[in-house]
This record gives sequence, C-alpha cells and structure tokens, in this order.
Amino acid sequence: MADFGSELEAFRVEARDWLEANFPTSLRRNREAAEAAMGPDRPKGDMALWKERMGAKGWGTPTWPKEYGGGGLTPQQNRVLQQEMDRIGAYNPIVGMGTSMFGPTLLEYGTEEQKQRHIPPIVRGELRWCQGYSEPGAGSDLASLQTKAEDKGDHFLINGQKIWTSGAQYADWCFCLVRTDPKAKKHEGISFVLIDMHQPGVETRPIKLIAGSSPFCETFFTDAIARKEDLVGPLNGGWTVGKRLLQHERSGQGGARMMGAGTSIPDLARKYVGLDETGRIADIDLRSRIISHMINAKAHVLTLQRAQAEAKGNLNPSATTSVMKNSGTWVGQERAELTLEIMGHQGLGWEGEDFSHDELQAVRGWLSGKATTIFGGSQEIQSNIVSKRILGLPDPLNAGA
Repeated sequence: MADFGSELEAFRVEARDWLEANFPTSLRRNREAAEAAMGPDRPKGDMALWKERMGAKGWGTPTWPKEYGGGGLTPQQNRVLQQEMDRIGAYNPIVGMGTSMFGPTLLEYGTEEQKQRHIPPIVRGELRWCQGYSEPGAGSDLASLQTKAEDKGDHFLINGQKIWTSGAQYADWCFCLVRTDPKAKKHEGISFVLIDMHQPGVETRPIKLIAGSSPFCETFFTDAIARKEDLVGPLNGGWTVGKRLLQHERSGQGGARMMGAGTSIPDLARKYVGLDETGRIADIDLRSRIISHMINAKAHVLTLQRAQAEAKGNLNPSATTSVMKNSGTWVGQERAELTLEIMGHQGLGWEGEDFSHDELQAVRGWLSGKATTIFGGSQEIQSNIVSKRILGLPDPLNAGA
C-alpha cells in the first residue's frame, strides 16, 4: 500500500527547497509588491523574474495538466505548495481571468488545437484576457444579449457593445458571448468566441469608478473579426460554455481574496482603538461585532473546505459556488466596513502624507468592494440559483405555469 504521507512530505521538501532558491528575497512578505502583481502594469525587476520562474515551473497554475505547461500537481500537493508559499510570504504572480476563468473552461470545452495554442501562454502569464458578457441591455438577464456575429465563411463578423468589461483596456484577448442565430430562442442562439483585442474593429473606453480607478470598460465591436477556429464549443451552444465559466468565476469570488487580506481585524482594533485594563479591545460593542465577523469568516472558510472535500476529486465547480460567492463577498464587505470604523478619522483619507499606504488602500478597498455583490452575478441571482438548484424550490417566474 502506498505511503501517501511520505510522498507528500517528500513533495513538501521539494517545494520548500525550490521556493527558497527561486523566490526573490526582496519580494518576501512585501504587500505592496503583492498588490502590484495583480495590477495592470507589466512586472519589472525581481517581480518579472519571479513570474518567469513560476510560469516555467507551471506552479502559477499548479493543478493544470503538464502537457500544456501546468504544474500537474494533485489537490493534496497543491495544498502543500500553498502552505510552503505562505510560510515564506510568497504569492502567485500569474493571476487574472486567463487562469481563474477562461483557462479552466477551455480545458473542459476546447479542442486540442485550442488548448495547445491558448493554454501555454496563460500558464506563463504572457497574455491578458477579458470577459465580454454584460451589455447595456443585458445584465442580470444575460441571455438577452444582442452583440451579433455573422457567419462570413472562415470568420465571424462581430458588431455590438459590451459593458463592465474588466481590464479590457489592457487585454490581448476577449472571451465573448455573441448572438449567432437571432431567430432562435434567446438561450439557444448564443455562441462562445475568442476575439483578438488588437484589431481595428475593437474600441475600449474605461469607466472611472467612485474608488478612483477604472477597472471596467465599455467595449465596442465594429466589424471586428473572430476566426472560426476560435469558436469554443458548438455553434449556438455557447450558453452552456458561458454558464460553466461563470461557475469558475464565482468559485474564485467565494475564496479568501474576496474576503479581504492583510492585518487581522483584532490587531487593527488593538492598534487604533486600544485595550482596556483587562487586555481586551476597549470598545465593548465593537468587540462583540468583531467576534461576530470572525465567526462568519471562519464559518465561510470551513464551508468552503467542506464543499471541496465533498466534491471527491471533481475539480469542476458546481452550484455551491453561488453559496460561496454570496458568503465570501458579504464577509469581505463586512470586513471593509469594520476596518474603516476601527481606523476612525484615519480611515477617511483619500491622499496626503497624513495617511499611511494601508489607510489609503482601506478607503479605496471599501468603495471598490461595494461592487463584489453585483459583478459576476448579483447576490439576488445567486440566491435564485441556490433556491432552485440546491434547495429544489420552484422557480417563482414559472409559479403560475
């Protein structure tokens, strides 16, 4: 009988040795560098070196198949890798929609040629992807989308508009839902295509948000081209592919990143509010709400772990991602609210030397975090999915049928 414990410990030694040798010392436990890795700018210096090394090793996408450049690790090995990265303050520099959303979907629905062409650049972090889903008249009712793709023989000619296209101004490619059969029922005339963003028929206009940044864009397609070999899944069968991708998206939104990171809430309270004579946080009401928040956050993490364990090796997300998306984003918003309250007037700064980097980021994080319960499917949409697909309740829209 195989000794899996020994195998995992041997892998732990391998991962630890490789990280010690390859993760630049300048980046260790460097929060600003970690935040920059998720930003729009191309990495430089040690960050570029770290990204190159992780991409070559395949550990930026640790569980993806080796034949496409991924790490080929088991879920158990991946957990060990994450533990060893946490131990020295390392972080994954290969992030974005390519790794979290499009890549997993293409591995399931793409042709072998599509996988060989698109997956390795994602694994190495060479290309950026954006999502062409929502339109001005098709948000929660996404299947009402009207962006049209006309069959022109060897390619589709695409005309229409998308909105809330995250990172479109930086993207190299867009995975996009388009209408290929206007006469079919709305869910049945949609296809999933890939569009090169570096062509004359594509225009992006960043939308500046209240948090001061422009992560979203309006995107316009005017006689843009998508090649026939960049049709993913069957013609007019894109709704199934698109829904699967949304499950991958919500799976990521239910994770720890959406809940917020950095200094713990109790530590913040000790710093800004202080302690009473018994060593407890001085404000009794705040103390009770911090405890409640910590319980909610722990319950979310445990539920996430339980859902992963119950999947029994099935790496594809299920309807439970809607539960985790709602829970994770709610906990994240609660954390942001508590953070600003704890910081007091130091949590109201927008710029200036009177405020630290963390204080300024807390304000912007609080504002931008308001969108998390909307994008990727609003909390109301997720609740409907939970009621129908998990609880088995009747669809209220068909109650009279």
